[in-house]
Amino acid sequence: MKRIVSTFLAYTVLFAVLFVGVQSLSAQETFPASTGEVANKKPECYALTNVRIVVSPTSTIESGTIVIREGIIESVGAKITIPPDAVVYDLKGKVVYPSFIEMDSDYGMPVAPPALVPTGRRVAGASAPQYDSQTQGAYSWNESLKPEKQASAVFIANPKAADELRRLGFGATLSFQHDGIARGAAAFVSLGDGKENTLIFKDRAAAELSLNRGTSRQEYPGSLMGVLALLRQTYLDGAWYKQARAQEPLKTETNLSLEAWNALQTLPQIMDVSGNRLNAFRADRVGDEAGVQYILRTYGDEYAYIEDVKKTQAPIITSLNFPLAYNLDDPLDALNVTLMELKNWELAPTNPAALEKAGVPFALTSAGLRAKADFMPNLRTAIKYGLSKQQALASLTTIPAQLLKMSDKIGTIEKGKVANLLVASGDIFEAETTIFHNWVQGKLYELANPANGDLRGTYTLSLTGVGDYTLTVKGTVSAPQTELVQANDTVKIPLTLDRTGGGNLLTLRFAKKSGVKGEMALTGWIDSKTNGDTWSGKGQDETGIWLAWSAKRTKAFEAPAPKPDTTNPLAKLGKRSFPPVEYGFTALPKQETVLIKNATLWTAEKDGILKNTDIVLKGGKIAAIGKNLTEAGATVIDGTGKHVSPGIIDEHSHIALQAINESGQTITCEVREGDVINPEDINIYRQLAGGVTTSHLLHGSANSIGGQTQLIKLRWGLSGEQLKFEGAPGFVKFALGENVKQANWGDSYTVRFPQTRMGVEQVMTDAFTRAREYEAEWKNFSAAKNPGVAPRRDLELDALVEIINSKRFITCHSYVQSEITMLMRVTEQFGFRVNTFTHILEGYKVADKMKAHGANASSFADWWAYKMEVAD
Repeated sequence: MKRIVSTFLAYTVLFAVLFVGVQSLSAQETFPASTGEVANKKPECYALTNVRIVVSPTSTIESGTIVIREGIIESVGAKITIPPDAVVYDLKGKVVYPSFIEMDSDYGMPVAPPALVPTGRRVAGASAPQYDSQTQGAYSWNESLKPEKQASAVFIANPKAADELRRLGFGATLSFQHDGIARGAAAFVSLGDGKENTLIFKDRAAAELSLNRGTSRQEYPGSLMGVLALLRQTYLDGAWYKQARAQEPLKTETNLSLEAWNALQTLPQIMDVSGNRLNAFRADRVGDEAGVQYILRTYGDEYAYIEDVKKTQAPIITSLNFPLAYNLDDPLDALNVTLMELKNWELAPTNPAALEKAGVPFALTSAGLRAKADFMPNLRTAIKYGLSKQQALASLTTIPAQLLKMSDKIGTIEKGKVANLLVASGDIFEAETTIFHNWVQGKLYELANPANGDLRGTYTLSLTGVGDYTLTVKGTVSAPQTELVQANDTVKIPLTLDRTGGGNLLTLRFAKKSGVKGEMALTGWIDSKTNGDTWSGKGQDETGIWLAWSAKRTKAFEAPAPKPDTTNPLAKLGKRSFPPVEYGFTALPKQETVLIKNATLWTAEKDGILKNTDIVLKGGKIAAIGKNLTEAGATVIDGTGKHVSPGIIDEHSHIALQAINESGQTITCEVREGDVINPEDINIYRQLAGGVTTSHLLHGSANSIGGQTQLIKLRWGLSGEQLKFEGAPGFVKFALGENVKQANWGDSYTVRFPQTRMGVEQVMTDAFTRAREYEAEWKNFSAAKNPGVAPRRDLELDALVEIINSKRFITCHSYVQSEITMLMRVTEQFGFRVNTFTHILEGYKVADKMKAHGANASSFADWWAYKMEVAD
């Protein structure tokens, strides 16, 4: 016999009865019934009918039926035959949407210890430097690499956290442990109740990575460029290990981390770059080198580089964590707020719309919000700032499902998919809309008091022995506004509608200013059989006499036509700037043809200084120098009384970098300063003002053999990649002296080799010896007819081989004459030369040796006597 439930009220009672049945249905066969429990195999079937169904962001059924059986959508459509065993819910006037999908969550995960943050040369929370992994077992050499971790293995359902996410509209979430660079496999799980084995949709749904080393206590990597280098090396190690284990298993070590890493490569690869908006491009380049397309988990400020974001071709998971307005009442606070911060406050709400306009596929996450309750208000703000509702729904349903390769199982309301559904009073993205229920795996979860749903409308209220009134209920579903007018009268009597009693209990309270004597209240019940159209009960007048009353809805609520938005924020937005910081351009400058007339030219060549001379700049180069030059279409600048010289080249600079030292190891020539260029550094602008046009960005002096350098042109306003000087030869920063042997690092730093100047020489000699052996190994492999497994690629040794072969050059931090001489002698043993000694404060003592060696010198303008080795 079909059992019909015509109102929302019956949900609560009905599910109290049927809950055990639903639980039994969702339990797997491998779990036996508990002792004394009667197994209930009765299949449960539900039909949601007479409802507007938003099947997907692009498809809607205006009035239809959804049939759910055992947690799966059995059928959906406008003309569906309701099965005879179905429990029917008449949802007339309601709208059903697919439940949302959360793409970034630690739901169900164990609480991880706080991440350790590098602070200068120390690591917060670490008592002494740790150079080797303390992870026990046949795992990675680096604690920040944890690809063997599986979220499904530690997942434990959390009813409180699940309820919080369900109330935001989510029905499923991608869960993983937010710890490390390689974070292992995420699990795609349901936000329902029950045993964990019934809640895991997919145990290996995505591979999770980040540019944050997490809780690792190892010194390496201690910088962003170290993290990127470690990622590169791990991709190479994974490929080598796979081949070596297949061809020579007895000769190859067992590395469970690399085995797990390789197994993850077939999954969607989600890279968290939310720490810095420039990290998206850094990570994407590493992915491109490895042949991997990342899904980028960003922060929410992609609008600043939207064209470059699109070029990555990466899908995005972005935040709705919009900045709060700054309190600028205090003049000092006002001074400390940067223009970049103010522009981000202004433009961050436009970020989802900017992604949509650019055609970048993106999902929205509630992660990173100051409070979970901010999610829907911030989403509505994004819509107000240009995000379409269709895109908003897609970013919460179909796009997450596509990214996780789960579109055949979830994300839309279609036959055969999981019954994850939201029942709402109207357009889910409008502020006045109430989400009544979230169905998860075919189980109903009540989010708001659903009894009789929407009570708004016009009623005839009758007080026995007193008369009839017109009762009007307006406002929103969750916050109704009520007033009463006596028949044949125009005086409006305000009153409140109180639903705090729960269920279908209702109280109408007359306000003191209503004109009704005493504090009259009418208490009664909503008739569940009439879909909330009739109410009845009793009340007491000011004399204490009890009165019967009833109310009948005579007219449905009609929402007033929306008023034009006269406060459209889009009309008041400022322009983007390039770069998005102080002194940025509102439009990038274009290359021009320029004619400078009658200037004094300092050629820095044999021609010397040329007075009253013209110069033509065309296509970015000097096209002509001479007298009385003309150039059609050129911008003419009068250079009379002015001087023109070559731009200053700063051979030793640390500007425009977001990492300078990778001090986690004594040799780090695998790291690249080119990975961490910061095109937003105000020093680019300032140095341009001082005449600098080209800078050689060096690694710091924390280790004997540091990182690869980067030559840049100071193209203010362009991206980090566009700053790079095309075709420039590569360099590596070497260092000598106190910094390298950690003389001034504190008492804890006494264990890393080298600790003496003699040790520095040994480090360099050993490094080049290993590089020669490595080069020979590759040559032998290439020459062999049946070479077998290729040698393991080592990015550190690759750079050293390039130096030996003069394809990459050395620029060396130096002070003391003995060490300057030492390094020249070491390199001469291996057949190459030091290109540049920087600082070189005692270079005058060995100038003859430097000339014979062929070394150049790059010195300070003025910086002496700040430590012992620079006292001379």
